[in-house]
Parts: sequence; structure tokens; C-alpha cells
Amino acid sequence: MVMWVFGYGSLIWKAGFNFDERVVGFIKDYRRVFYQGSTDHRGTPEFPGRTVTLEPAEGEVCHLEVREKQYDKKAYLDFFTEPTATTPALSGVMVYIASPDKKLNVNYLGPASIEDIAKQIVQAKGPSGPNREYLFKLEEALLQFECKDKHVSDLANEVRRIISERELTAS
Repeated sequence: MVMWVFGYGSLIWKAGFNFDERVVGFIKDYRRVFYQGSTDHRGTPEFPGRTVTLEPAEGEVCHLEVREKQYDKKAYLDFFTEPTATTPALSGVMVYIASPDKKLNVNYLGPASIEDIAKQIVQAKGPSGPNREYLFKLEEALLQFECKDKHVSDLANEVRRIISERELTAS
């Protein structure tokens, strides 16, 4: 049996399972957003971190079971490797998605300003490490694949600004 899993967050740099092949590409009409709370890896129940999920967004593209237990939905989507392609390179690629339905997904944090999300990321840490590390590793991995994601880069820049400001204040 062949199964393709689309990694759009930490699966990009840390799969955590053996795989036979990696293909770089994207899905259409979704965007990556830091709206999912992490109470088991990058935060705690008392102070959740933020990790990425996908949300439908017409015209957007997003590049690239225990571990994903806080995501309540699976979708099977088309995967593209060329921006102008009308036919997908792969169909039926499994994607984990955190829905905004608080009854099904108690950890969904939802939209907030870049500033508020950044403040939360700067403070949060969990068993897998600081929340900022997740953000910076995601940013780095996307840059290595030459994928531009404005939400991720804006958020990383704001987190760096907050960290620099705090270091200046402390000295």
C-alpha cells in the first residue's frame, strides 16, 4: 500500500517515521496559519503554544497518528509540484487539519494579530522545546525549499523583534 502524507509544519524537518520518498510541492486553495494550540509538544495546558494548521483560502498555495493527535480532521487532497500545473502530481495525499470547531478541537486557538500570536510563541514551551524553535525551524525549512510564506515570515520577524526588545530591556 502506498500512502502519501503532506507535511506543512514540523513534518517538513522532522518526519518522525521512515519514508521511501520525499517530494517537494504544494496544495492549492489552503494556507498555513498558526491557529492550532499545542498543549503536548510546544506548550502546556496552562500555557499552550501555537502550531500550524491549514485553512481554506481560495487562490492560496501551501508548500509543503500519535504525533498529530490534536488535529481532528484528515483530508485527502491533490498535490502539485509545478505552479502552472492543472493536473496534480499526486492525488489523495493525506493532510492533517485542525478544524475551528471547539467541540471537536478543544485546542483550536484561532486567529489573532501577528503581535499577539508572536507574544504567545515567545513565552510558550513544552516537552518538545520552546514554541519559537518550532517557528524558526519551519521558517528555515521553507526557505531551504525556496517556499515563501508571508504568515510564517511575518511571525518569525515579530518574534525576533520581541526577543531583541526584551534582551535590550534586560541589559
